[in-house]
Amino acid sequence: MSRRTQATSLKERAEAQAVRTVVVIAPSAAGNSAMLDLPGRTEAWARAPIYARVSGYLKSWSADIGTQVKAGQILAEIETPDLDQQLLQAQAELATAMANAALSESTAKRWQDLFTSGMVSSQAVAEKNGDLAAKMSVVRALQANVERNQALKRYARIVAPFDGVVTARTTDVGALIGVGGAAGTELFVVSDTRKLRVYVNMPQSLVPMLRTDSPATLTVPERPGRTYAAAVQSMSRAISSASGGMLVQLSVDNAGGELLPGGFAKLSFETPRTAGALSIPPSALIFNKAGLRVATVGEDDMVVLKAVKVARDLGTTIEIASGLSPDDRVIESPPDGVENGDRVLVASKATASPASAGASVKR
Repeated sequence: MSRRTQATSLKERAEAQAVRTVVVIAPSAAGNSAMLDLPGRTEAWARAPIYARVSGYLKSWSADIGTQVKAGQILAEIETPDLDQQLLQAQAELATAMANAALSESTAKRWQDLFTSGMVSSQAVAEKNGDLAAKMSVVRALQANVERNQALKRYARIVAPFDGVVTARTTDVGALIGVGGAAGTELFVVSDTRKLRVYVNMPQSLVPMLRTDSPATLTVPERPGRTYAAAVQSMSRAISSASGGMLVQLSVDNAGGELLPGGFAKLSFETPRTAGALSIPPSALIFNKAGLRVATVGEDDMVVLKAVKVARDLGTTIEIASGLSPDDRVIESPPDGVENGDRVLVASKATASPASAGASVKR
């Protein structure tokens, strides 16, 4: 065999090996409806961070994380030595003021009797009555101060605001407690998880299909195979500039406690199909500087790139509004760098090699 014959043979074999194998599919006609999958997050129906209203030291706590509690149940007690002394001082000041007021009252009565006998002037009686009124005002002010301290003392017992479960405890016996209110200073967090709120951002193009009480199906990764019925509770009625969607709140029953607040969830909505649209998998799309295109196989197994317009992205499928026909042979996962006129070898899905599979969206 001559060198020229060998070179020609090698060239033919190299060209044959350079032909890439692809799997083609036919665009499917859109049905009457499709499932739209969106990520969401779950939140407790009611969540109450519990802060201290008095300062002191934690004396004891009786509810740890995961504990089911009832409304009014004691979660912890705080020792309040400073407040105790303030209350004793306020009570002593009140007792002094009450004694002074009693003396002033008896004095005013005696002067009133003397005035009746004509022994003192009306001015002197008015002065004694004015002194009594001032002393009684002091008594009322100090009584209010005592009641304020007594009300604060009742906050030494930290109680659950409603039926729920303790989802956080950030204190322990002997810890110094300050009057809270700032983020991160809560002592406990109690959550009502018998029902959950689920938040999802609905794409702007799909907002008109939503109504209050619209149904959805919820799934969570920790419960594979399980589905939960959810319903739209309320909508923000505004498009977020950050997400480009409208915040939607759904509710889901959680009487069994299987769903966890603060977790990830997937919500599936049934949506009407776009009239005349064709569906392809997301892996068939090519996005680059030429725009959004789909690779098809034409005559003689040559690649033809077609510009398409997307109607809707449904997650697992893409609805194409224009640019494709039902007879097109679409490359399911086009190879990197594919161009118009490239020759390909069409294979079935069963014989396609894993190496021929491309990325979900080619760039």
